[in-house]
Amino acid sequence: MSQESAGPEAVPTPTAIASGPRARLSAAMERRLGGVNPGLLVALVVLFIGLSIFSPYFFASQNLLNIGRAMAIVGIASVGETIVIISGGFDLSVGSVMAASGMISAFLIGAGVPLPAAFAASIGVGIGVGLLNGAIIGYARINPLITTLATLSIVRGLSYVLSGGREIVVDNETWVNFGTDTFLFIPYIVLVLLATFLVAGLAMPRTLFGRYAYAIGSSARASRLAGVAVNRWRLAFYVSCAGLAAVAGLVAVSRIGYAQPSANAGIELDVITAVILGGASLNGGRGTILGTLVGIALIGVINNGLTLVGVPAYWQLVVKGSILLAAVVYDELRRARQDES
Repeated sequence: MSQESAGPEAVPTPTAIASGPRARLSAAMERRLGGVNPGLLVALVVLFIGLSIFSPYFFASQNLLNIGRAMAIVGIASVGETIVIISGGFDLSVGSVMAASGMISAFLIGAGVPLPAAFAASIGVGIGVGLLNGAIIGYARINPLITTLATLSIVRGLSYVLSGGREIVVDNETWVNFGTDTFLFIPYIVLVLLATFLVAGLAMPRTLFGRYAYAIGSSARASRLAGVAVNRWRLAFYVSCAGLAAVAGLVAVSRIGYAQPSANAGIELDVITAVILGGASLNGGRGTILGTLVGIALIGVINNGLTLVGVPAYWQLVVKGSILLAAVVYDELRRARQDES
């Protein structure tokens, strides 16, 4: 039997010896930081320092407010995506749901429907998409990537059908002002973002909803054997994700004052990158809402900083794609180190 074989006489490999203490130290630091990777915080600080040197406008109050407003749109959707990924799922349809939400509310308001009813209808459509995703993935056992890729296309297409491919200008002052007004110098939409993270952050480790998300993500089979209604809880997770995406879509329209069917195309890249950067594992069972908040801050600063220093939009896509790839590779390496230790 070789030295690396299993058994009482097995000798640890050099990789295991080296990675064990590092993995334990990293895990201990993450626990002290509420599950946030310390390297992510260091990267955020370095970015702040670097961008303040390269651009004199970075620390301007108006620019910081713009970063916060941009974070709100991606951040609200990222909370739902975090829940789904922790539970072992995946949702690519969030950008399409955001666009459809804005289109539906703008269309209904233009038809004379009161603002609260229009918002309720939009969120209801988001919940419907979440139910569809959860049912197909849970009960029909279709891969989440394929399922949500299909609903991404369907929902986006229906947005074009509803509008005839044209944008709809919002003439409701309450809705538009919500995207620009502040309370004690903090934009309303940033307050919505913080409230969303606070509620989700308190719910995930303390309620059945959160505990079952981690349990199902760690092992759906073990959870089912323990008596957990796995498919019904998956419905709840996907409904939360799509419902929050619908809210994010309403926030996005309030920022620009009009809805369009092509809105938020590709925002899934920012959402998923932020969640993975925040420490969530694509294999499920791991991740924190606080970690996602730090990931959102990092993505927001990168997007803003690249624009300030004059990086072309197409190169920004290259940078964000590279960050996502690096985050996924890091996640796999970290998981391998933990398995070895």
